[in-house]
Amino acid sequence: MKESEVLRLIEQRMKIDTLNDMQQQVVGVASSSKTDIILYSPTGSGKTLAFSIPLLKSLKDSKEEKLQAVIIVPSRELALQIYEILRVLAVGHKVTCCYGGHNVEDERLSLVVTPSIIVSTPGRLLDHCNRGNIDITNVAMLVLDEFDKSLELGFEDEMKKLVKRMPNLSRRILTSATMIDEMPDYLRLKKDFITLNYLVGQQSPKLKSWLVVSDEKDKLESLRRLLLSLPEGKTIVFANYRDAVERIQSFLVSNHIAAGGYHGALDQQSREMALAMFHNGTYPVLVTTDLGSRGLDVNNVKNIIHYHQPVSEESFIHRNGRTARQQATGDVYILVGPEESIQDYVTYNDEWHIPATLSRQCIEATMATLYIMAGKKEKISKGDIVGFIAKNTQVDAKAIGIIDVRDHYSLVAVPRANINETLDILQKAKIKGKRYRISLVKSLF
Repeated sequence: MKESEVLRLIEQRMKIDTLNDMQQQVVGVASSSKTDIILYSPTGSGKTLAFSIPLLKSLKDSKEEKLQAVIIVPSRELALQIYEILRVLAVGHKVTCCYGGHNVEDERLSLVVTPSIIVSTPGRLLDHCNRGNIDITNVAMLVLDEFDKSLELGFEDEMKKLVKRMPNLSRRILTSATMIDEMPDYLRLKKDFITLNYLVGQQSPKLKSWLVVSDEKDKLESLRRLLLSLPEGKTIVFANYRDAVERIQSFLVSNHIAAGGYHGALDQQSREMALAMFHNGTYPVLVTTDLGSRGLDVNNVKNIIHYHQPVSEESFIHRNGRTARQQATGDVYILVGPEESIQDYVTYNDEWHIPATLSRQCIEATMATLYIMAGKKEKISKGDIVGFIAKNTQVDAKAIGIIDVRDHYSLVAVPRANINETLDILQKAKIKGKRYRISLVKSLF
């Protein structure tokens, strides 16, 4: 693909008319040199677009039916995020996404016709290679996105085996939001590789951080009051343990704060649904472990709250990177108990004092999420769903929110007003001549 064509698609389909400085430099270096690139840049700075442009430029005619590029990422969520971007931009080329928790047979069938690009977690890609479902021998471009996190999560053995199976690599692009002391030899980086470092200063000037001191050691009530004192906007609450996430989420819901929960013990579908419902506004608040600190690309997150202080500086950086993304601003709140010491790497600009009188007593969602047991594999599209709802109910098509169509199910955000009446009507109606089970998604815990 030509660079001009890629940039045109970015402008038309992603509504981005100007690349930021980092993206422009990556594209410029990739165009003027054939060497490998290591990119250090904060979360939310647009690394996916930065490496996607040279990747798409490198693609040859899709009629060759050869796998040309592989993107390896540490998490399912990041794999899906990158896949959705490339699926829009890689016109004329097939993109396949593979990750643990996804149906292996569906993935195998999607690999029968060889894609041009695969986005995958390390273990799942190696599994497909071992099964003979895909051949990565002739891959020319390898992207290791959030490479530091893959090392941290113990994927080094899988990545070593995968790189060994790619002897014909002509370019490697590695990205990371934290510095890596030494690059492993098995990557076989070219001696003249170029390092681009955009981590200077770390905290974005668009981000302001606050220390919030709780009067009680058990900080739940302070968290509730803090949430109610903040301006309206999407908020992520970080905790260090799965059981703490469930405890916090349950407390908030029982106190009339619409909150979802997200952690690694949830099955893949529940995780996808939790993120979708935060993204579409059903959950104004999301409580999560550090699983939500990477690969979570949700627009307009206004507030980050550290209910527990992060265990490392890297975790602090990645948590905060969920807000103040691209050109937006954001706020970070570190909630500490009366005798809790502040970690050296936890920095803040000022203190935030929760007012004695709160302007509101609850946080309600304006949207609700419908679950339709039909998706891509049943030939259901977003357009089909919009037409189905607008035709059968009083809900205006423009009022329908974000629609997520997965392989075998779909999630649809609709106005919460009169939701029971809307649901009752839709359960009796048909989509494309067939009736599917439709339900209202409630708490996943």
